[in-house]
Amino acid sequence: MDSSRREWLGKAGAALLLGGGVHLPALSQSSSRAAGARVVLLGQSVPLTGAAGEIGLAFAAGSRLAVADFNERNAASGLQLKLLQLDDGYDAGRAAANARTLLGTDKADMLFGFVGTASSDAGANVAAQQGSLLFAPFAAADALREASHPHVFHVRPGMIDEALKIVRQCATVGQTRIALVGDDDAMGRAGLAAVQQAITELKLPALVASAMVPAGTDKLDAALKTVLQQTPQAIVLVSLSGTTANAIRKLRKSGYSGSFMAFSIVGIDPLYAELGKDIGGIVISQVVPSPRPSAIPIVKEYRAAVDNSDQTPSYEGLEGFIAVKVAGEAVRRAGRGFTTASLQRVMTAMTDYDVGGFRVNLRPGLRDASRTIDLISISADGRVLR
Repeated sequence: MDSSRREWLGKAGAALLLGGGVHLPALSQSSSRAAGARVVLLGQSVPLTGAAGEIGLAFAAGSRLAVADFNERNAASGLQLKLLQLDDGYDAGRAAANARTLLGTDKADMLFGFVGTASSDAGANVAAQQGSLLFAPFAAADALREASHPHVFHVRPGMIDEALKIVRQCATVGQTRIALVGDDDAMGRAGLAAVQQAITELKLPALVASAMVPAGTDKLDAALKTVLQQTPQAIVLVSLSGTTANAIRKLRKSGYSGSFMAFSIVGIDPLYAELGKDIGGIVISQVVPSPRPSAIPIVKEYRAAVDNSDQTPSYEGLEGFIAVKVAGEAVRRAGRGFTTASLQRVMTAMTDYDVGGFRVNLRPGLRDASRTIDLISISADGRVLR
């Protein structure tokens, strides 16, 4: 990640933290004065600080770009979006409190874009209790995709979809001795379950080893030693950039020469910031197209918005942009007089929505094996390679 992007993230974080949240001045002057304007409030709890702060800042920033774009395009209709973002520091307890504030005090029309497995669980629980919706959680457990959670709508594929792509790639190149190292938290455990399920579905040998490492402990060395004793050909990492980078350095120093595979939740930019040239050769799954210049319409639209802002493009920013675009389309289809129930029906019916060359299936409880997931690697100089 270049220094300009890191500088922008720091400035964005400082700006967002003033007052504890962001109330976007999303309405144009003409539309804000329009009689009977319908302003739809998206309430987002997102880590603007803490272990996942860099991911949260980028996702939140891309979301804001899409809100501004929606409002400009719909100024004449009187239908507008407003985004309120509260920092949760990647803490599920704070995310739950934020969810209650957003729905209770701020009267949000829906919860949006919670980041992190435990935080998404918390948001989903509060939304269910208050008869609301959670839209586009980032890195939620696959359990939230079950039919028992009809109020949760996902834009990104599930962890099982990423796990199938990762495990299938390992098998394709003859790597059947697979191990896993993960954070011992809700995200790591969800990733472990997804990898185990993928291995079972693909009829491959069971994991040769798995190690879940509690955050803030000195147990990583012992965990990696246990994993290495089983001579894995590939190690899947289900952790944020700090643990992932630390594990990779230690494993390489020990002489391990096998493959490293990581889920999209690691964040390419923060991982590159941690590892620098040592990132070379690591394979990472991605659930949205590359934010590099592209003929894909949604990518062109996102980059045009970035060019007119103080942001720099990123995978997480593009995902936030796409998530708001889909939410805005659902609101537009539901109409200005929508209720939670009618909006939920509209979202449930959006089983194949094309958002600028990127197809989205919102229906709860439905596995979507047709969704495109890319496996990319990073060169030592930070270039993204397919």
